[in-house]
Amino acid sequence: MTELLVGVGAAAHATGATVLRLGPHHPSTHGVLQVALTLTGDVVETAEPVVGFLHRGAEKLFEVRDYRQAVMLANRHDWLSAFSSELGICLAVERMLGMQVPDRAVWLRTLLAELNRVLNGLAFLGASDPDRQVGFAEREALQAVMEEATGGRMHYMFNRIGGLAADVPAGWTDRVHTALDGVRALVPVLTAVVDDVPRGIGLLPKDVALSHGVSGPVARGSGVDLDLRRDEPYLAYGSLDVAVAVRTEGDAHARSACLLDAVTGAVELADACLGRLPGGPVALRLPKTVKAPEGATYAWTENPLGLQGYYLVSRGERSPWRLAMRTASFNNVSALGTALVGTRLEDLVTVLASFFFVIGDIDK
Repeated sequence: MTELLVGVGAAAHATGATVLRLGPHHPSTHGVLQVALTLTGDVVETAEPVVGFLHRGAEKLFEVRDYRQAVMLANRHDWLSAFSSELGICLAVERMLGMQVPDRAVWLRTLLAELNRVLNGLAFLGASDPDRQVGFAEREALQAVMEEATGGRMHYMFNRIGGLAADVPAGWTDRVHTALDGVRALVPVLTAVVDDVPRGIGLLPKDVALSHGVSGPVARGSGVDLDLRRDEPYLAYGSLDVAVAVRTEGDAHARSACLLDAVTGAVELADACLGRLPGGPVALRLPKTVKAPEGATYAWTENPLGLQGYYLVSRGERSPWRLAMRTASFNNVSALGTALVGTRLEDLVTVLASFFFVIGDIDK
């Protein structure tokens, strides 16, 4: 539960303003966020997102793990996008090795990434209205097929350098179809939830979104027409019709609408993948020790919350010499300083919720 800590500083007291420290969020120890606000009456005059309470040292941990172990670390910072996050590090290492992953693995990775996108979006949309939390039964059905395929409910650890850990079980694709049909039936309810999100609050202009490196549904709600699946296709996206919905209002409602658009688009992409899954192996046979050649590369993916990037520097060893990570939530949250200005106190939580951030994705 969010904790409100109110205090009046000397400068604020002199002007009659109130300092409101919202947070820290999250009672656990894997990352927190505080937003320092100055209010006049019930209107936000200034807002500063405060991060860095906890530095988990994720990027340094990469340097003392071999490449196979690094995959495990990668899926833990954004636990709602675990499959997509672990995928990015595999793509970086495979690019360094010049590795061609089997076609079935490519299409299964694409399918699972889109299922992960639906799961992520439903978690935020379903909880956006506390009086009528919706979509959790449909999300659980989708979660069940992910667990059946990967063996995990949250930290899937299903990607491997060179492909996937295993093939999917017999009959699995039929169960995915059924789960996707449940999400389709839910769309009118989710649309009603999004329609209830107030308009005109939490404005984020396009130029500010670009200057902060905001991406994903949050950026597309401000008119930033960017989606790597369409603009720099990877996996099987170059063979699929990736529809990207963009809104220009830049408010909380537009961001929520873009998230719903991402969910419905992911359902259709997943369905298309199901119809085009080739046969064959799902992984390459690799030596016991994987060593990337000396050099550097940057791999990025369109994660559910936005751009996820890995800058990998190798000195030819079994562990990366450096592995820097770009996370979507970190950049997106940095724009709260603009979006919250002018917001009334009663709309504060709605605007914060429209940024769809995961705390561990901020403090890495």
